[in-house]
Amino acid sequence: MTLLVEVKAGVATLTLNRPASRNALNLALCDALLEAAQGMDASVKLVLLRAHGPVFCAGADLKERQGMDQAQVRERRLKAFAAYAALEALPMPVVAVVEGPAVGSGCEIAAACDFIVATPAASFRTPEAIRGTVGATQRLPRILGKRLAKDLMYTGRTLLAEEAERHGLVARLVAPEALEATLADIAKAVVEAPAQSLRLAKRCIDRGVELDPQGALQTELAAIEEQLASGAWLGKA
Repeated sequence: MTLLVEVKAGVATLTLNRPASRNALNLALCDALLEAAQGMDASVKLVLLRAHGPVFCAGADLKERQGMDQAQVRERRLKAFAAYAALEALPMPVVAVVEGPAVGSGCEIAAACDFIVATPAASFRTPEAIRGTVGATQRLPRILGKRLAKDLMYTGRTLLAEEAERHGLVARLVAPEALEATLADIAKAVVEAPAQSLRLAKRCIDRGVELDPQGALQTELAAIEEQLASGAWLGKA
């Protein structure tokens, strides 16, 4: 199985499971991520996205691409975009847990999540342009700013975990021995919080950053009205 899915106590853990291929993104994994995201049960309050092995994701599976014609390459790329978008569109909080290199598609997967928890072994690299292709040009500039994103894209250099944290790509940088306790704390906070409030907050933030201040405020006011109408204000319902 290219993707392992486990649901326990309101937490769904999706684990990239191609360690022999450094979790490179192939068509099967694109389909599995898309299916898992689109089929996420409404009872899930938190999604953790992890990887099996020392590499989070080495990028696109270049071996699979060998021999593909133009139409097949296009189909594979569109499947990847659909998978990233489905992860990003999940209504509940989604946290990427990065414990090793995230390259190309790996950066896209992690950036599609709400935030990243990483260990010092994590790193991020987007070598698409210097390899002669196009990708990873949309999410990272919004997170890192366009100048740093261009530096990474034009040179293929590696952004190490500490620098990624300084620039806001990594939200929490924790020692390996503290990782599971940190994730347990995050899960406890999220699972115990009112699900509707978290989902509305996510919606307001994600939509608000794409709007002007007035449009963003209207998005929050609409969320407040939705919550008031549900009777769940301050978690009383």
